[in-house]
Amino acid sequence: MTDTQAPAAQPGNTKGALYLQFRIREQRFALSVHEVVEVLPLRPLKPIAQAPAWVAGILAHRGLLIPVIDLAALSFGQPAAQRTSTRLVLVHYRAGLQLGLVLEQATETLRCRPDEFQPYGVDTSEAPYLGPVRQDAFGMLQRIEVNDLLPDAVHALLYTQGPTGGPT
Repeated sequence: MTDTQAPAAQPGNTKGALYLQFRIREQRFALSVHEVVEVLPLRPLKPIAQAPAWVAGILAHRGLLIPVIDLAALSFGQPAAQRTSTRLVLVHYRAGLQLGLVLEQATETLRCRPDEFQPYGVDTSEAPYLGPVRQDAFGMLQRIEVNDLLPDAVHALLYTQGPTGGPT
């Protein structure tokens, strides 16, 4: 995997921004590496009772308790395949919080201009995290909008305390 800490393109840099690519089933998706905190191998998680099925659990990592969701289960109702390429990707989520994402085949990056992702005219109000798409030689690639991943009720369930352990 290429370095996910590389800076995004600056004005005048025609190479573009860097994205982490992954798959859900056979579909391709991307996250801006500016949203990525760390890419980890898949680890055991503490389940959360009464949470939606796509909430994979809680990860204890570097002194933080980080909620983790399975993006395949959220998007298509089936959990991510347990492969060697399935990763636990920690992302910046809203103001000062982290969120873990279980992502399949999260092993490659892509550099492109952000404006290459275009709206595709489908109502995504039920899945606001599904961003614009980009067409390339490998098919369509859809950007994920991290801050829109959790509905308000699930956000309230998973984040009852702030990032330092105090009330929100």
